[in-house]
Amino acid sequence: DFAGSTVVHSVGGWIGLAGAMVLGPRVGKYTADGKPRAIPGHNIPLATLGVFLLWFGWFGFNPGSTTTADDTIGLIAVNTSLAACAGVVAAMITSWMRFGKPDISMSLNGALAGLVAITAPCFTVSPVSSIVIGLVAGALVVLSVEFLDKVLKVDDPVGAVSVHGVCGAWGTVAAGLFSTDVGLFMGGGFGQTLVQLLGVGVVFVWAFGAGFILFSLVKALVGVRVSKEEEVRGLDIGEHGSEAYNGFQVFTTE
Repeated sequence: DFAGSTVVHSVGGWIGLAGAMVLGPRVGKYTADGKPRAIPGHNIPLATLGVFLLWFGWFGFNPGSTTTADDTIGLIAVNTSLAACAGVVAAMITSWMRFGKPDISMSLNGALAGLVAITAPCFTVSPVSSIVIGLVAGALVVLSVEFLDKVLKVDDPVGAVSVHGVCGAWGTVAAGLFSTDVGLFMGGGFGQTLVQLLGVGVVFVWAFGAGFILFSLVKALVGVRVSKEEEVRGLDIGEHGSEAYNGFQVFTTE
């Protein structure tokens, strides 16, 4: 796990899953018969800018993990960006096929999915393998978001569990499948892939289990959720006594 697909991303994703389950869905997320309703973000251009800032930051995150200034930095940077590009394309096509339109928010998450997935094998795979890993991650993130939303009924507003948890796990397994020296698809046998699968499983049990216990204890002792009234009014008012977007609220701060 060269730069942390599991030890960084999946750990956060699985703890996030535990937190979302303990916290419960937002007000209005599900109808009385359990069907999910979209609660869109207010500003897609800002979300897009945020994704590109993350993409740029990944050139420090992945190449920086090599901790030495040599020619490996170039390979890692190329692999990182190729996987992100492939993730965007795959997520766009998958969302287009699933929803009838190329969904921009899913496409943005596809970029992050590719970046998360390539984080583990960025040093040990070829550029062609990076594209394949990114393509799988981009499709996987769309299907995972749907599964959590519609089947498990877990409210994940930004798809963090799917991007970081699921695609982090995929990237860690991909390191065992595509690594140029020991990868299963490169003639290296099953050994490394089995080790990768074991790592993914152990981290899931630990991170999700510990996270669920911790969130449950906090919920029992002090609570983890504001009142319905505060949630509807917005925490900018409840916490700070002011509105994030003055004049757009139907409530007052008085």
